[in-house]
Amino acid sequence: MNLETTWLCLLGLLLAGYFVLGGYDYGAQMLHPFLGRDGHEEKRTRPNTALDAIAPFFLGNEVWLVAFTGVLFGAFPHLEGTLLSGLYPLIVAILVGLVLGNAAIQLRGRARSSAGRRRWDALIVFGGALPAVCWGLVLGLLLHGVPRRADGSFHIGPGDVLTPFVLSCGLTTALLFAAHGAAFVALRSHPEAARRARQYGALLLRAAGAVACLPLMLTLFGAGASMNNRVTSAVLVALFAAALACAWWALAHGHHVRAFAATSCAAVLPVLLVGAGHYPYVLVASSGGGMTIGQAATDSATLKILTAFGVVLIPVILAYQAWSWWVFRGRTGRRHPSYF
Repeated sequence: MNLETTWLCLLGLLLAGYFVLGGYDYGAQMLHPFLGRDGHEEKRTRPNTALDAIAPFFLGNEVWLVAFTGVLFGAFPHLEGTLLSGLYPLIVAILVGLVLGNAAIQLRGRARSSAGRRRWDALIVFGGALPAVCWGLVLGLLLHGVPRRADGSFHIGPGDVLTPFVLSCGLTTALLFAAHGAAFVALRSHPEAARRARQYGALLLRAAGAVACLPLMLTLFGAGASMNNRVTSAVLVALFAAALACAWWALAHGHHVRAFAATSCAAVLPVLLVGAGHYPYVLVASSGGGMTIGQAATDSATLKILTAFGVVLIPVILAYQAWSWWVFRGRTGRRHPSYF
């Protein structure tokens, strides 16, 4: 494996890690009004089990997105210049959702009235749903192929996004992240809240599986994804379906750890589908062809310098994540502090 492929794998690892960790943040935010408040707490503060579950982690999880962006800028500058400018509206929408959602989570506890809390609640849900849908739209566009110009640039318009394939990818991702968040809340919360989260999670997984059938059918009829490696893509799609089924079974039988592991696998597989399904292309054009990994990557001397930093940086990120999970292990409840 050469340095270019190694760094592409690292780029995919960081994005997949963010989908797992940031995905349950988005899901918990979307489920926040539906899980209800924790009955063990005082009614005047109206805390919520979904927010308590993600409270120690939700800002730290953004480290994976920052690391992904850093690798994209440093190792694949030609891809970054083309991709971020072409997907500019969706990237801005994702950042707006992140800022609004994070701010609303932290400011909700300062509201002095029920109406004020409801307004913050609406922003929390919006801040989770908007990035979740937009990430799904980005995946849909990358799977289908982008409208590249002769100079290699591209720009998406409403006609590129508002297609059955891309929209169904956005909805599937949002439902998957919501189910992933439900599995995480079930894993972290006291028994009553876990029971409610399991019910919502199982329902959302069935909905995600049903909606995911549409992009699959469109692809089979030639109106969906343009995959370069069809056998690999078929295997990854089958694994995605198996992960959804395993997660549903685990939630239905109260196996929280297994359910969260299965939804984590389901969140990772779309990233693998884009990377492995299109390889050696990193960006596929809807008209055919695209940008190869060699065209996207920086020169080998720069990659060697970046490798020295990556050898140190990646273990630090992994160690930080493991440490935070260890420190804040255990379920929320009466004896667990309410961070908001």
